[in-house]
Amino acid sequence: MDERKKTIRKHTDLDFYKHSFATAMHLFELSRKFPLEEQYSLTDQCRRSSRSVSANIAEAWRKRRYPAAFVAKLSDSEAEAAETPTWLQFAVECKYLDADVARELYCECDKIIGMLVNMIRKPDSWRLRPDEKRSTKTIESHEPPNTENEQ
Repeated sequence: MDERKKTIRKHTDLDFYKHSFATAMHLFELSRKFPLEEQYSLTDQCRRSSRSVSANIAEAWRKRRYPAAFVAKLSDSEAEAAETPTWLQFAVECKYLDADVARELYCECDKIIGMLVNMIRKPDSWRLRPDEKRSTKTIESHEPPNTENEQ
């Protein structure tokens, strides 16, 4: 495990947000080569589901005061991260995407899902209590902090 200390001020500081955003951008670049007739179907679905992972993480981060809403948004993000490989499989089968490239993206999606599941399992570690002041907390790698986060 990475021993560096990390400061989490906003959702964009989270490792799995960074991974999800980079994966969505990589998939966007790859999908530019899909045929034009796929623009409103496969291309759109790949882009939508991959981008939705990051968007739902951002929404979850802002709902940390409310445990049920926080976990629900993380679950939505997990579902989108699980949906993305299905669209990649279609792209491979249709010969729009190389299988080795897709395999790398599958692995990234699995890593992101794992990080989301860890957060879902320990939501109280990430919650912002209604009476807490905004502050900056330092945490280790992907593990939830021992104290509550800010914002």
